[in-house]
Amino acid sequence: MKMIRTMAAVIGVASVLTACGGGSDDVGKELGLTNPEIHFIHAIPSGPAVDFLVNGAAPSGQTNISYKGVTNLTNINTGATTVAYAATGTTTALASGSFPDVAKGHEYTVLALPGLTAPDIGLIDDPFDKGLLSNSARLRAFNASANASNVDLYLVQSGNTNISAVSPTMAGVSFKNAVPASGQDSIYVSGGDYVLIATAAGSKTPIFQSAAFTLSNNADWIVTTVPIGGVLSQLLPGQIHLLIAQNGNTGTPSIELTNTLTGQ
Repeated sequence: MKMIRTMAAVIGVASVLTACGGGSDDVGKELGLTNPEIHFIHAIPSGPAVDFLVNGAAPSGQTNISYKGVTNLTNINTGATTVAYAATGTTTALASGSFPDVAKGHEYTVLALPGLTAPDIGLIDDPFDKGLLSNSARLRAFNASANASNVDLYLVQSGNTNISAVSPTMAGVSFKNAVPASGQDSIYVSGGDYVLIATAAGSKTPIFQSAAFTLSNNADWIVTTVPIGGVLSQLLPGQIHLLIAQNGNTGTPSIELTNTLTGQ
């Protein structure tokens, strides 16, 4: 639960955060003062461009989104909120869902994902409970791969990719679900050079191992598994890609990591 602090403390901490590379927006989110924000991730390989709908209408800048697209965070009202996505230029939902009680200070993510028989939707409520003086990176996993029902994800230092004696960073990520779960805060890690490794849940045999990449302090990432291929006939067991979606207001498309394992 978020702690109640005085406005004098908020002003003092905000000045410290700004000097450290943070900002007053993070302070407001931590204290539950800012408007809730929402954005959309298109995670359907070879899927058509779509419009993101909030309570039946597309917010500004949330239309004509292609695969790997990540929209900017945009303000929404508190309370019960319906979300959906539709073929660009229409309002006929391809998939829909709802957040029953949108709250101030929270970030909400909606994902378009391929289902077994029809397009599907994923929902994440992030309470953004980051410490006021923290510059750690925030990390969460989401499974958009119906062909990989439960996966473990390991974030390991780039110089040591042996996971035989390492616990998963995000374990048992099931289809259409996040780890940490929706409604819980992201995990926090130090910035550095890392590799992401995916295995079937409980296994130590990698089905995906990325090349090395840099995770910066204060980054806010969602790591999403997606199936190789864009149609259901190509959803083969264990064949996944990993997308990195960066939360924020940059509109930066997801980065698709390369699988370095031979034959993948």
